[in-house]
Amino acid sequence: MPEPLLVRTVYDGSFVRVDVEDWPELGPWEVVHRHDATAVLPVTPDDRVVLVRQFRPAVRQSIVEAPAGLLDVEGEDALTAAGRELFEETGYRHTSIEFLAGMYPTVGSSDEYVHVFWARTEAEPSGPVETGIELVIEPLARMANAARSGKVRDAKTALALLMAADRPPLPSAPA
Repeated sequence: MPEPLLVRTVYDGSFVRVDVEDWPELGPWEVVHRHDATAVLPVTPDDRVVLVRQFRPAVRQSIVEAPAGLLDVEGEDALTAAGRELFEETGYRHTSIEFLAGMYPTVGSSDEYVHVFWARTEAEPSGPVETGIELVIEPLARMANAARSGKVRDAKTALALLMAADRPPLPSAPA
């Protein structure tokens, strides 16, 4: 695997580190290092998806997304984190959960990897919705069509919707 000739850290914050790497033939390249993340597409027993709308400062607007979060809890794996994020953000618990895909959302500038799951939820939430989040509950087929037509602007959510739409339904059995 190729390696840069030199690496200089130019920013080291709470959630990201930015390095400038010197590469032969490419020259300097800015690389953003983040914790890996997990996301989960929750599907209710009546085949509706539970998405979250929340304000995202980087794009200056509220975006509809699958519940997600960073893998920043020591010793927690992506599957466990997906279940935790689902409950914390939406109040829903999963009854089954499966791996759907993995992706590098911005491969040209960041090493962040997102583990994408989908889950069958209980019919109703058993906890509160996280502050700052509005739930968006729509039929899976409708949201998959929205993803196909480019109306779902978050990459991990569009990928999850498109992949889930072409799969057999998740079982409702306990995880």
